[in-house]
Amino acid sequence: MNDQVGDTSARTGAESLLLGLKSCGIDYLFANAGTDFPPIIEALAQLDPASVPVPITVPHETASVGMAHGYYLVTGRMQATMVHVNVGLANSVMGVINAASDNIPVMVLSGRTPITERGRQGARMTPIQYGQEMYDQSSLVADSVKFHYEMRYPEQGEILTMRASTLAMSEPRGPVYVSLPREPLTDHVPDSVELAAPRQVPTTRAFPDPAAITEAASWIADAANPVILCQRGDPEGHVARALSRLANDFGIGVCEPFSIRNVMKSADPMFLGNDPKAALDGADFVLVLDSGVPWIEAVHRPDPSVRIVHIGCDPQFGRMPVRGYRADIAITSDPAAGLDALHAALSARTIDATARLEAIIRRGTDRRRTMADAVAAARTSPMGAEWLSKCVSDIMGEDGITFSELGIVPGAMDARGPNRVFCNPHSGGLGWALPAALGAQLAERNRLVIACVGDGSYMFANPTACHQIAEALELPLLTIVKNNGTWNAVRRSVVNAYPDGLAAKANRMPLTSLEPSPDYTALAAASRAHVERVEHGDDLPAALQRALKVIAEERRQAMIEVRVSISDKY
Repeated sequence: MNDQVGDTSARTGAESLLLGLKSCGIDYLFANAGTDFPPIIEALAQLDPASVPVPITVPHETASVGMAHGYYLVTGRMQATMVHVNVGLANSVMGVINAASDNIPVMVLSGRTPITERGRQGARMTPIQYGQEMYDQSSLVADSVKFHYEMRYPEQGEILTMRASTLAMSEPRGPVYVSLPREPLTDHVPDSVELAAPRQVPTTRAFPDPAAITEAASWIADAANPVILCQRGDPEGHVARALSRLANDFGIGVCEPFSIRNVMKSADPMFLGNDPKAALDGADFVLVLDSGVPWIEAVHRPDPSVRIVHIGCDPQFGRMPVRGYRADIAITSDPAAGLDALHAALSARTIDATARLEAIIRRGTDRRRTMADAVAAARTSPMGAEWLSKCVSDIMGEDGITFSELGIVPGAMDARGPNRVFCNPHSGGLGWALPAALGAQLAERNRLVIACVGDGSYMFANPTACHQIAEALELPLLTIVKNNGTWNAVRRSVVNAYPDGLAAKANRMPLTSLEPSPDYTALAAASRAHVERVEHGDDLPAALQRALKVIAEERRQAMIEVRVSISDKY
């Protein structure tokens, strides 16, 4: 046993694990504890707090993974979660699926019910430790993680965390999982074992094949209307800078279809918006940049004559079993490195891009005029999503960020730079945006962070737990709940599939209503949040300003429930 609190040498498996996490650069351990946690809790009490991640109590497992997800998006640094055996892991699975879909590195840890019944310090002591055992606990997440393993010996803590974090942070990035039976966590490290884990680092970024870049550049040079489709960038903004430079220097329009993280600032002259159909209309060359779903094959597929190039760390998106997008060239490359290589290749040519630049600027002007009309028309009671999005955009300023889950219309926002608007991953695991925003707010306490979510997404986020986290950690988050009283994404899907069907014509479509609406503000008020409810579009700007005043002056969370109309578009 350690002689005093504050020791930095591992004596147990739990101590080895915690020290390993910190050595991998993990700042926080978002945890929901159970009967497998006693060795972890004792280790936290024994070790020097500076040598281990800061433990954060998270009263729901989905929120813990979401917080790690959001923390990474604004910092680029992986964090860890730990949950209680199979039941806690089951609650985490949706968050793990979201992280895998978005290539987010998260170290997912779970306890495992003790293997032994007697004779060891960590042996079983409660009935649930029989009921919770599985033949293969890792199977709950194995299809969504890059690495999964079970700790066997107490001295493995540091080497397992090093191995897992190295794989998680190597491209294409993603979550990893380690299962932790109580026996190795409790056991003491033999004196004969050398604890120092050999240093490992993530793989360096990939650079593109020069011959492929040369050919792609020649196609861009010869094109009358080249277009780039891009759904996400990197936390540091390297992709955004390289993309804007390439597009503006050579007259290439950029569209962000089904955006996950905004890349271009809204005012960039080469930004074409978010509609793939409009962007692809007339295009004779398409560069798909790190985009898993650049268009919908049944609706937007380019003409067979259009040359198509894909660039990304995994341009084939090998995790997707079915993905039939055509590619004339597929280039494995760090996206920013690929863009820089294309820029260099095009710079060696004589290209007059004046006509292309002028045409794209005209398209952008027309698009913004059309959206402005839609915003003005949506200033009603109940208001439209376009007006709500414009009002949210107006309060963000230069540095604010919004996490949206079926909440805002990206095209109605004025994003002042990259990584200002984060939308839910294409995996569609609801309840993502609110805890992700909490993670971002924890990383940057003085930044305005907004979670704008639909009413159904808000329910999925376990809002009681999320608001409790915000109060406990003193996170001045602004939450906006877009209440239309329905599962509108489901309703729109039915209307699109059966436009003349009876369900579309029914006064109340089956399985879509969320009425009667709960008092959502009461959930936030229970954690002492500033709350308001807004019915008319004219009243929203003032309500938002009152919320900002509370956030700035009192440093506490605020929540606004906004009544919105049902839309066939959003």
